[in-house]
Amino acid sequence: MDRRRVATIFDLDGTLVQTEALKAQSYARAAVELRSEAIAEQEVVSAYDEMVGHSREEVAATLLARFSLEDAARGRMRELGVSTPLDAYMALRLRIYEAMIADEQLIRQQEYPWSTALLREVHRLGYPIGIATMSHRKHATLVLERLGLTGEADALVTREDVKLAKPSPEIYLLAAAQLGAEPRQCFVLEDSVPGIQSANAAGMQCVAITNDMTRAAVHAAAVLPPERIVDDPARLGDVVRAVLDDLANPR
Repeated sequence: MDRRRVATIFDLDGTLVQTEALKAQSYARAAVELRSEAIAEQEVVSAYDEMVGHSREEVAATLLARFSLEDAARGRMRELGVSTPLDAYMALRLRIYEAMIADEQLIRQQEYPWSTALLREVHRLGYPIGIATMSHRKHATLVLERLGLTGEADALVTREDVKLAKPSPEIYLLAAAQLGAEPRQCFVLEDSVPGIQSANAAGMQCVAITNDMTRAAVHAAAVLPPERIVDDPARLGDVVRAVLDDLANPR
């Protein structure tokens, strides 16, 4: 068995830590700041749930239109130093989100210990480890520091490193290249439909660890065999070990 030939690649948001919930809250609070008289925070959170795994540009544009934020956002453009209502909304949202992830205690409360424990386990076993996230590098780096995972990863690929967001396979193919692994020799842990589609398109073996924001969509999309979809975290280790064993010991 040569574990160095098999790379393990982990998504970050929603997989290792529930920053997706924080992102949802940041979009919602920014929308309420723009139109407090017409919007309830939970409405925006529910709308965000339908877009988990998509790029921030796609999410912001969809919410801007859905909740008629454009006029209010236009009124904030000069103050925020931007040139479009979309950029104004994104700037407001980003300010809120960055304040959230600066809070170490809050990030630790959002950790998914079953996934971070798995990452540490496969690192101890000698598998090369990559993180592939559509978050921006400064945010991903800060979250990994807060979780004590910086030294566990051999490669970090972020939004700045690719032209196309998930479900394009670009981010996973780049992670494999940085780890020196063939795509067919890579395992991916994901939580969202676009992320799974990205790993599938890259020709990698994927397991989904679902959460409350992604579970229904992952099952409905039929993008993985049922045995590769993990709803109960207690099953995660066994499912992943079986996949890694098949990759390390091809029959």
